[in-house]
Amino acid sequence: MIIITATISTQFAASRDEVLALCTEHCMRSRAEPGCIAHHIHADCEDPERLFFYEEWQDEDAVAAHFAIPESRSFVKRLTTLLGEQPEIKMSRTEVLSPTDLV
Repeated sequence: MIIITATISTQFAASRDEVLALCTEHCMRSRAEPGCIAHHIHADCEDPERLFFYEEWQDEDAVAAHFAIPESRSFVKRLTTLLGEQPEIKMSRTEVLSPTDLV
């Protein structure tokens, strides 16, 4: 499984509401893509201007397909324009364990 996280700040955004709408639309669309297990955006309780993306993807092929579609490229371009900077993105590979693996 691939986990992707991203952090953005809306502190200097032209319109926080527009950023939230754009991010919500992107998450909802992404959840329908093949190989997407989870795709969410959360507000930071300590800093309401900070937003955090959390994504889970089945494998590298699903991630590659996600980043290749025009809607994903358009999202990043529009978000960068609204924020004045690119999001900080991190990706990691992980294993999914069953409860019996822990005993």
